[in-house]
Amino acid sequence: MRDQIDSAVETNVRQALAEDIGSGDITASLIPDTQQSVARIICRDHAIICGRPWFDEVFRQIDPAVQLEWHIEEGERVEPNQVLVVLKGTARSLLTGERAAMNFLQTLSGTATRCQHYANLVSSTEVKLLDTRKTLPGLRVAQKYAVAAGGCHNHRIGLFDAFLIKENHIAACGGIAQTVTKAREIAPGKPVEIEVETMEEFNVAREAGADIIMLDNFPLAQLAETVRLNRNLPGKAPKLEASGGINDQTLVPIAETGVDFISIGTLTKDCQSVDLSMRMVEQL
Repeated sequence: MRDQIDSAVETNVRQALAEDIGSGDITASLIPDTQQSVARIICRDHAIICGRPWFDEVFRQIDPAVQLEWHIEEGERVEPNQVLVVLKGTARSLLTGERAAMNFLQTLSGTATRCQHYANLVSSTEVKLLDTRKTLPGLRVAQKYAVAAGGCHNHRIGLFDAFLIKENHIAACGGIAQTVTKAREIAPGKPVEIEVETMEEFNVAREAGADIIMLDNFPLAQLAETVRLNRNLPGKAPKLEASGGINDQTLVPIAETGVDFISIGTLTKDCQSVDLSMRMVEQL
């Protein structure tokens, strides 16, 4: 994952700068290229700050001479009007990098903040909250990094690192048992997860040897009963994952059923960016 993060940081920033700067920052060119300035980034919200590697990389790619003095650690909770980082360098470089750097920081901080909110709700249980592939295009690795910073956990990164077999896959392959068998043949070392919607499908998936069974939109009482059965039936018990209709009101009761995982698309797809601002505070 570390290599994926490093690669994503460089690629994400390069693409963001190409998109924003294009042939050149014509507004920044109004300022003398020798003018040195100091700026500070302030957070206006209660937030978990996340995204420092992307923020730093913006200025590394624009102008390695820019100095960054961070006042907070990655993953730290901050209060409104708290200074996050002080920047020193040419005014042109600071202004050219401002928006791209803050876009990464505000988006990933928003993701981490939402994740910590949900993680705190279930802190008295053993459940692990998982993200999904419902991420911003091009920012999959970045948002999954932020999910972990906020205290939740990563599901598969993409379509390549684990099987997640759903209704259409099962129909196309001829049934749950056939699908699991085929998955083991294609990639013996990859986790196999099956999504089920009924107890009958659960029993078949368990008998077929799925590693994880996703219980999609199961009523609360049925979730609890499935957890109980899974523990008491003979054979190796797969991990159980609940999904569908998860919100602030339903999360804790679902966690208390004893499922191993709960997957929540809103960890990444509905996050609200935190409010950041940059202020030039001094000219050198």
